[in-house]
Amino acid sequence: MEKETNSNELVDMLGEDIEKHGKFTEDGLELKSVDGKTTKLYFKNLTKHILEQEKVRDIHKAIISKLKRFCDIKEEYYSIIALWIIGTYIHDEFETYPYLFFNAMRGSGKTRILKLIASMSKNGELLGSLSDAVLFRTAKGKTMCIDEFERVGSQENQSLRELLNAAYKKGQKIQRMKKVKENYVVEEFDVYTSICMANIWGMDEVLGDRCITIILEKSDNLAIIKQVENFGKDEEIKKIVRDLSQLECRWCMNEGKKNWERDWNSYIFEKYSPKDLDLHTLHTLPTPTSLTTPLSDLSYLFTVIDDTNISGRELELSMPFFIMASSMGILDETVSALKKIVDDKKAEYLIESKDIQIFDFVSQQNQVSNYISLNKLNSQFRDFIGVGEKEDNWINPRWFSRALKRLVLIEKKIRRSGGTHVILDIQKAQEKMKMFK
Repeated sequence: MEKETNSNELVDMLGEDIEKHGKFTEDGLELKSVDGKTTKLYFKNLTKHILEQEKVRDIHKAIISKLKRFCDIKEEYYSIIALWIIGTYIHDEFETYPYLFFNAMRGSGKTRILKLIASMSKNGELLGSLSDAVLFRTAKGKTMCIDEFERVGSQENQSLRELLNAAYKKGQKIQRMKKVKENYVVEEFDVYTSICMANIWGMDEVLGDRCITIILEKSDNLAIIKQVENFGKDEEIKKIVRDLSQLECRWCMNEGKKNWERDWNSYIFEKYSPKDLDLHTLHTLPTPTSLTTPLSDLSYLFTVIDDTNISGRELELSMPFFIMASSMGILDETVSALKKIVDDKKAEYLIESKDIQIFDFVSQQNQVSNYISLNKLNSQFRDFIGVGEKEDNWINPRWFSRALKRLVLIEKKIRRSGGTHVILDIQKAQEKMKMFK
């Protein structure tokens, strides 16, 4: 039997902010979008959406409660981890899904949090190691939580690393030959899957770019570190898994979000393209016929996302969180937490990225039109980043020349006695540094 809901009850459910985005009428809610159009939402559908939203929000709260019971981490991380766990159940609905990476010193609880995440995620497994064959043959439909993943950057793991660099995005296929009787046939594997990793020494730049990175600190909270783990027998965890499995997160899969990538691209293109372009053939942002979040439609959600100034791969990685959070009514706190994570990652990238360091080095050179020796530039760059004479021998003139070429920072190049000499594009480096800072 459906519950009758009046406008006063709905105001309590939605909160005071509803006045910013719409108003109640006798039979429903009129929702305003950024383009001035109005969507009419009737009480029956509105109530159903709110009740469904509350179910998933309760699961989100239950996951956070369990994380806080056994793990001592920064407050803003709990909600992001809980959303990531929920997302493993609708992983295939997203074109891109970030890896979750925990970086910490020994004894900081990496194994415990991986085991806890595996226990609540869809088909979660805790692995002590991972090979490329295991990844491409067993990944589909699982959540892989990989502990002590220290040697992922080693030469012998190059094939695995290449798979991991691709498996965060839908569409990557791996083909292997399989012998069937006297013939060989092509066997194809889909490697797109949810992966959570932990190690002490961190990730290389390429793989790290595909991760939401969370730093774990060693805790002195006795109420947490003196507990023993019994996740497999925990009835609350079993209920979380049952609830998520039954829901299959239908709350996130309404018609308005099935094409959210297309609608986002149209929104951005129409907002930022030159006004003299002919846009009449482009898909325009639809007015939703059913509520996508209690306080917004897609155009409002997109405005909030755009205002974060997150772009590129970081935007791809963040989008699943924004979509889920919007559907659960926790968009603001999620935007705040992700913005901090992305800003911290950018700050670290500025310090550690060799490409950024090269841009920075070149940007600080004197504006002269004379040729300068690559050997001399390489030596100056090594001093600039604080590399000792016998350290990091791979940072040599040959590597430096290729890096300058790849970053398009060479205006002219000639051969002279003593090797190659170049004129650097200092202005371009200065413009690039404005983008990064």
